[in-house]
Amino acid sequence: MPIPQSAVPAYAVGGLCVAGGLTGFLKTRSVPSLVAGVSVGLLYIWSAEQIKKGAPNGIEGALGASALLLLSSLPRITKGPVPVLLAVTSAAAGTYYGKTLYALRNQ
Repeated sequence: MPIPQSAVPAYAVGGLCVAGGLTGFLKTRSVPSLVAGVSVGLLYIWSAEQIKKGAPNGIEGALGASALLLLSSLPRITKGPVPVLLAVTSAAAGTYYGKTLYALRNQ
């Protein structure tokens, strides 16, 4: 029996990352925010498209993007609500896609 997969979390987090990267750049002219936010966001969106099509590597891509986002957010978690939100969101998406990948590999 196939395990249902959803691209919705990857689309949502990807959109938030792109919007956050653009907002960070517009507010503070932070090029690292722009590059990181848009890059990770596009990886999430690419992964969502792969998942939606049933193509390979979508879940792995979303899991990798979640790990990148979590690892980059954790060192800044005491600096305000945005890093906390990024860490929590990436941990939730990573948990979802990690469980999905585990279930698919152990069918």
